[in-house]
This record gives sequence, C-alpha cells and structure tokens, in this order.
Amino acid sequence: MKFKIKIKPKISYYFSILVSSIILFYFAYKGIVAYLIHRELYGGGLDTLVLLRASISGIMLLLILLFIQFIKIPDLKSHRTILRGVFVGWTSVFVILIIINLSSIYFLIITGFVSFFSLLTLFSLEDQIKEEKNTLTEKEIYLLQKLANKK
Repeated sequence: MKFKIKIKPKISYYFSILVSSIILFYFAYKGIVAYLIHRELYGGGLDTLVLLRASISGIMLLLILLFIQFIKIPDLKSHRTILRGVFVGWTSVFVILIIINLSSIYFLIITGFVSFFSLLTLFSLEDQIKEEKNTLTEKEIYLLQKLANKK
C-alpha cells in the first residue's frame, strides 16, 4: 500500500506517552481521592478500589518508561514490530472499553485516536522500510568505490 504521508514512529510513541500520562494522572487522582475518603470513613487501610486505581497508574507509568526506551531504537524493522504490539494493545483497550464501559467517552476517544494513529504510522513505516531496501548506506557506497578503484 503506497502511503503518501511519512510519519516517524517517534511521533506515535509521543502520542502514546501523552495518552498514558492522561490515564496515569486521572487514575492517580481518583485513587488518592478514594484513599482519603476511605481513611476518613474507616480509619485506615486500603480498599480494593484504591489498589486497582493505583495499579492502573503504576502500569501506565511503566508503559511511559517503555515508550521512552522505544524512542531510542534506530532500526525500522524493530519499530514495525513494536508498533504492531502498540496497535494491538491500544485497540484491545479501546474494544474492552466499548464492551465494559461505554459511558467513558473521553477514554474511548483518546484510545481510539492513538490506536488509529499507530495504525497510520505502521502503514507509513512499511513504505519507509521498502524505500530503505532500495537505497545504499554510506558504508556500502564507500566499499563499492574501493572495489571500483581496484580494477
């Protein structure tokens, strides 16, 4: 598929970091509020709701750290594999949100958007990989010039 727009994988990772940060801050805020309410009502301890929200916040923090590490990878084929996983992950979150909680429209919109954007980036990356196969690296050009001077 010929895709005219060239989107770098880093942009997709930045969008994923942004969406993960939004989810992290939302659930961290909700967890803190639930903890404070539970502490005032029952005098201490942790509720299941507080632990679930803290767990979701922790998972999002780990995802943000992973996306930051993914930005540093130079190989396009590795980015293709990672972006496939990112697309499957965000799409599954989007579908699960549709099935479980259709009323959280903001989460549906942002997860659907980042899923669609990672799919567009994946299509663009396929074309970039095909173009890269048809070009020579500087080292290959240097070696070919050395070989041509030998004759």
